[in-house]
Amino acid sequence: MIRAPFRPPSDFAPPRDYRLLPLRFDRLHGDKYLVTNDVGEYVVLERSELDKLVARRLDPESATYRALKARHFLFDSGSDVALDLLALKVRSRTERIAEFTGLHIFVVTLRCDHSCQYCQVSRQSVDRDRYDMSAENSDRSVDLVFQSPNPNIKIELQGGEPLLSFGIIRHIVERARKINEVEKRNLRFVITSTLHHLDDEVLAFCRDNDIDLSTSIDGPADLHDAQRRSPGGDSYQRTVDGIVRARAVLGHDRVAALMTTTPASLPRVEEIIDEYVKLDFHSVFLRGLSPYGFAAKSLVHRYGVEDWLDFYKRGLAHILRLNAAGFRLREDYTTILLQKIFSPLSASYVDLQSPAGIGIAGIVYNYDGGVYASDEGRMLAEMGDETFRLGHVGENSYEELVTSDALLAPLGDTILECVPRCNDCVFLPYCGSDPVLHRATQGDTIGHKAFSAFCSKQMGMLRHLITLLETDPDARQILLGWV
Repeated sequence: MIRAPFRPPSDFAPPRDYRLLPLRFDRLHGDKYLVTNDVGEYVVLERSELDKLVARRLDPESATYRALKARHFLFDSGSDVALDLLALKVRSRTERIAEFTGLHIFVVTLRCDHSCQYCQVSRQSVDRDRYDMSAENSDRSVDLVFQSPNPNIKIELQGGEPLLSFGIIRHIVERARKINEVEKRNLRFVITSTLHHLDDEVLAFCRDNDIDLSTSIDGPADLHDAQRRSPGGDSYQRTVDGIVRARAVLGHDRVAALMTTTPASLPRVEEIIDEYVKLDFHSVFLRGLSPYGFAAKSLVHRYGVEDWLDFYKRGLAHILRLNAAGFRLREDYTTILLQKIFSPLSASYVDLQSPAGIGIAGIVYNYDGGVYASDEGRMLAEMGDETFRLGHVGENSYEELVTSDALLAPLGDTILECVPRCNDCVFLPYCGSDPVLHRATQGDTIGHKAFSAFCSKQMGMLRHLITLLETDPDARQILLGWV
């Protein structure tokens, strides 16, 4: 029997003089495939083009080849600086890790006069002032804030209803400003409030100290009052009155609002958005429920991810129609996703980072001196799970807090490039991880991604958003205007 000779190595060489750079792909719709790389560049290819790309059979003279080369999906003998440029882009997208914590949340009190059905914390009645932050704990917390190396410091004062403890707010702001006379940071303040307790003193203090206000509007008056119950049953009107007063003193753009989606909200997304238009807001944050506190017991299991995605898609379509008609309005979470897709820098949003933004992007100082890696971590502790408690302002140094196992362990677990099912997901450059949610719903910080509500929501939103960008020129023009 005569054996055929081995074929020469040249027969197995790639037919084109190019090599692939790291990429991920998945079907977008029909015969279209989304392809992304490590720095968030993306292309949409026909299946036949994708087959040629991975087989290294693309025509170097084709428009597809040139687009893939320009966006760092491949390089050839003419790509002298391609790898250096790619490395520079990777470094730019990870710079925020070195800057460390910029958002510092102070829970100045648990007292609140509302009984919101989706409340995520253990609120306390207005007469229980033992749930206020002490001057000692606030001083130690402010000192810790300025040990972060971040040049941009944002202090968010929340509760409960923080204006019920306005004295502590004043103390924190004045101490932080005094320290900043030496530190010279870019220092900002936000108070998150129902605005029901605004008076001339509070407004003058906010004006004199450049303090922004953030509140909640869940939609039309009947929906808002049903979800955000107050003793007088007039939560909506009192909040709107507060918005009007605050705008008159601080300026129109110094007051923001957000909403929370409950089962009652689902069929009313257009009405909710129209309420923001009526109140002359130019942004709205379509926010889902979280499985913490009262919400875990009463609401969070009453709708699923698909219900929420339908709510989001209808809402985004309505917002795009409003923009086309001449009213400028953006959806804030969509804007964050667009920044992740198109900006060379990483967004600072806690839930969309790798590793997770807990501790790095934001940290929480509780009224009792406890320090938590995130606000959700504090809420989980209220339910009996202290996984994300880093320590105490009176017992631990800054170094001990930020190098504690409670922070370093979940950070190690949430480097997406090392997480099963995340590492080869086409949406990885635009996504993040929510270790607190996975701990609350699945019992560990990584979570099984096939059963993760976070993953399903992110993938559904990103798939819809990129499809809009690629198939609807009018929508694309509006969306790009948001970034």
